[in-house]
Amino acid sequence: MSEGTVVRERAASVRAEEYLGPAHVLEARGQAVVIELPEGESAEATMALAIPYAPAVGDVLLVIGRGGRFYGIGVLHGTGKTTLELQGDVDLRAAGGALRLSGDRGVELRGPEVDLHGDKVRVFAGSLVQKAASLYQRVTDLFSLHARESHTVVDGSATTRAKSATVLTEETMTINGKEIHLG
Repeated sequence: MSEGTVVRERAASVRAEEYLGPAHVLEARGQAVVIELPEGESAEATMALAIPYAPAVGDVLLVIGRGGRFYGIGVLHGTGKTTLELQGDVDLRAAGGALRLSGDRGVELRGPEVDLHGDKVRVFAGSLVQKAASLYQRVTDLFSLHARESHTVVDGSATTRAKSATVLTEETMTINGKEIHLG
């Protein structure tokens, strides 16, 4: 009996039997994947997870099968993408506790409009970058900025308007311009 005959017989016996165990993803085709079973046989499996998951080559799935039909029912080791897509308005709420979203490579919020509402909003960052076409800020009480140094560059004109204003320095104050108008 040749080695090829033994492999075909083993493959036929695996296809005829029930199987529950790991399988490596060789090729991903949407909800159908080509898997490699532990005996080295390859087969096509249909993804059957409660949450949509797009497997990637090299993933290890938990597969169940009988009679040559296989289904991916779990992800033992995955690098693919999970997309949770729901129709209509969606509320995500932690009743009686805090809601935390985290990602090992970051967290992104995207939408045509993003609103933040809270009695207090705190931002803690090593570096914070804001980019906008226009920025409007409205503070009803006190606007306070405390920094070791401050640097402002305005390409066009700059206007500061106040009922009264004070500039205090402990050392030198420099005003440099072609013309300075007072009064």
